[in-house]
Amino acid sequence: MFRVRILAGAPLAAALLALSGCSSHWGCTDTTAERGEAGVRVQVENTSGQPLGVTAEVVDWRLEPHPQVPSEGDRVHFHFRFVGADEASGPAVDACAVDKNRVALGCLTVYSSQAFGPDGDPTGDDWLDVEHPEQVAEVLLIPNDQSYDRRTCEQDVKDGGGLHPPRSAGRGDQL
Repeated sequence: MFRVRILAGAPLAAALLALSGCSSHWGCTDTTAERGEAGVRVQVENTSGQPLGVTAEVVDWRLEPHPQVPSEGDRVHFHFRFVGADEASGPAVDACAVDKNRVALGCLTVYSSQAFGPDGDPTGDDWLDVEHPEQVAEVLLIPNDQSYDRRTCEQDVKDGGGLHPPRSAGRGDQL
């Protein structure tokens, strides 16, 4: 009879442990969103692939020495624009200089907050350092919002997990 009482209380104990956060990783899963199609002008999308109502575009780019380190040679200086973004907490996308085969030569993440100047123009600029600047054919943006990166299961079993942005693009990635 004592054994029956223990078995009857087991589901309740398991439920209490799960609710208290003392359970193992059973309920925590990490998944990564698919990388969107890179382009000169993209609709920024959340981790579910839904548009955020923000457009990001490369306005122009050129090869030139960076004014702070001109002795290091040419870098890719590009201007970008975010239309529809919030000045304080908007999205971020990866920008990549690519060769004629759309292989990334260098990438970095640009934030919409970088694009708000004193006159309210949503245009900003940045520099990409690439090993062979003469191979750059264009600068592309990847539409996935990189600004939202929730905690992983490894970092926090209780509150982590869920859908994460794709890994940031890097040198050698095919776009």
